[in-house]
Amino acid sequence: MSEKRQKAVALSYDQEKGYAPRVSATGKGLIAENIIKKANENHIPIMEDRNLVELLSELDINEKIPEELYQAVAEVFAFIYQTDKKMKFDKSQ
Repeated sequence: MSEKRQKAVALSYDQEKGYAPRVSATGKGLIAENIIKKANENHIPIMEDRNLVELLSELDINEKIPEELYQAVAEVFAFIYQTDKKMKFDKSQ
């Protein structure tokens, strides 16, 4: 039985430009590990959702997120916002 290789997708969103979120990096195996490592090094929260990663990994770099994935991606950004807010609060304590 072969083990599936790890996949990772990084998203970016520029609120000032108001565009849809975009895929900023995607990869599997060692590339996925590097994406996760860079996120950890830069204190960027990571959310695991294999189904969403599968869908997003089909997109090209800098490709806008399709409308049918807006709800799922909005949940990711809400998670990141809440996690970031909690981390800042914890540091101020």
